[in-house]
Amino acid sequence: MARKKNEYYFDTFVELVDYSCQAANLLKDIMNNFDASKLREKMEEMHTIEHAGDQARHVMIKKLVKEFITPIEREDIMALADAIDNVTDSIEDVVMRMYMFNVVNIRERALEMTEIIVKCCNSLKQALAEFHNFRKSKTLHQLIIEVNQLEEEGDRLFTEATRDLYVNCNDFKETAAWDITFYYLEKCCDACEDVADAIENVIMKNS
Repeated sequence: MARKKNEYYFDTFVELVDYSCQAANLLKDIMNNFDASKLREKMEEMHTIEHAGDQARHVMIKKLVKEFITPIEREDIMALADAIDNVTDSIEDVVMRMYMFNVVNIRERALEMTEIIVKCCNSLKQALAEFHNFRKSKTLHQLIIEVNQLEEEGDRLFTEATRDLYVNCNDFKETAAWDITFYYLEKCCDACEDVADAIENVIMKNS
C-alpha cells in the first residue's frame, strides 16, 4: 500500500535515524574489533555514512522549501532533522578523536558506553517509526522514557570512566586521548536525548 503524501517527513525521519544506527553499529564494530592501524580507514567509512545522512537531509529540506502544507510545523521538522543529524555527527566525532589522539587500545568503559549509544539509536528508530501516529501511539512515550534512562546511564558511565582513567592510568598520552574520547562518547548520548526531547516537544504542541 502506498504511503500517504503527508507521511513523507515521518518516513524521512526514520531514514535519517537509520544512518545514526549504522554509525552506532560501525562504532561498536570498531570498538569490539579494534585495530589502530585501520582507524583512518574506519574514519572514512564512518564519514560515508554521515555524508549519506546529510544528503538525505538536504533532499528533505529542498522539498520542505516548496511545501505549502506540512503535517507538523516547518520549524519542528527542521529541529528534528537537525537533532537526528547531530547524533550521526557526534558518533563520527568519536572516531575522529580516536584517530586524532592516536588511541592504541580500548578501555572497558568505552565498550559499555558504545553499547548505550547503540541502544539509544535503536530506541530512537523505533520511536520515529511510531512518530507518524503520535496522537494515538501506545508505545511512543515509553520509548522516549527509554532514551532518557539510557542517557542517564551514559552519564553515570562517563563519570566512572573518567574517574577510573585518572586513578588507574599513568600514561599521560593515553589519559589525554581517553579523556577527550569519553567526553565525545557522552555527547552522543546527549545528542540522542535531544532527539527524544524534540519528539516530545512536537507531541506537546500538537496534543
